[in-house]
Amino acid sequence: MKRQQLITAWLTQRWPDRAFTLSPASADASFRRYFRVTWADGSTLIVMDAPPELEDCRPWLHVQQLFHATGAHVPEVIAQDLDHGFLLLSDLGNATYLSVLNQDNAAALYQDALAALVLIQRASRPGVLPEYDYALLKKELDLFPDWYLAQHHQITLTDAQRAELDTVFERLLAMNLAEPKVFVHRDYHSRNLMHLATGENLGANPSANPGIIDFQDAVYGPMSYDVVSLLKDAYIQWDEETALDYLVRYWDMARQAGLPIAADFGEFHRQYEWMGLQRHLKVLGIFARLYHRDGKDGYLKDLPLVEHYVRQTCERYAGFKPILALLDQAQGQTKEAGYTF
Repeated sequence: MKRQQLITAWLTQRWPDRAFTLSPASADASFRRYFRVTWADGSTLIVMDAPPELEDCRPWLHVQQLFHATGAHVPEVIAQDLDHGFLLLSDLGNATYLSVLNQDNAAALYQDALAALVLIQRASRPGVLPEYDYALLKKELDLFPDWYLAQHHQITLTDAQRAELDTVFERLLAMNLAEPKVFVHRDYHSRNLMHLATGENLGANPSANPGIIDFQDAVYGPMSYDVVSLLKDAYIQWDEETALDYLVRYWDMARQAGLPIAADFGEFHRQYEWMGLQRHLKVLGIFARLYHRDGKDGYLKDLPLVEHYVRQTCERYAGFKPILALLDQAQGQTKEAGYTF
């Protein structure tokens, strides 16, 4: 309540003659919250509330400037108070991709999302975003044994299991780090893409779908990462044939844009699969940590889909058999080995 009072005081000080109401808009997995400002004339803006002792607005602002310059549709910054952790932003509405996607509109919406991703990637250059380097990728992978196995399933790895898992992780990371590098949003999925069908939230460009949010953790890293986030989404599943069709579209768009993507689609598909395994092992750990450390149980319902993605990839590549065995142990399953290269 105190934070809302501070926001009200900040807005009133800036616009003393404008009446408004303040209502919750959304929250995310961090300590950030969002409030919708509704003015007397019906227009709206969004306040990002990021308590300075818990969150830093500056990375968000930095990435907003980078992505905005590419032509991608990110929120406009109207005002800021970094001392208190407030940003006043244009309102991209309530309709996430997740809330509107269906069989009829998916092809068009994913085409827009892939085109926006290519726009961002074309602007990529080193030295302006943190590196998605070995240390960070490995730290993320370790969330799987530390939180998903140890905390969520009470599995303590033997020395042999840990050594085997570390060997698999090294092989996986070598493939991830060998990819060409681009700007990586890092959570480019259906909950962070806004569907801008009508209204003022389209801004100056009425064709600028999707609206892109939650990009403050952007890095410079593997090229397939964001398309994995989009097509192997933790919150919505498409059949493999459909996802593969979207992936081929992205691969072709990236080549036409002059991006340094693998010339052979088969090679790119393997990069995509292995990058997906890194991401999904991380996500299993994050969802478990959100529950056990932060008391947020809303992500537990999404664990089965992420487990499915991990199992699917590990069943295709013999080198990932140790991960599959741990997943079986966690889920109380024993499966006959039937692995292929």
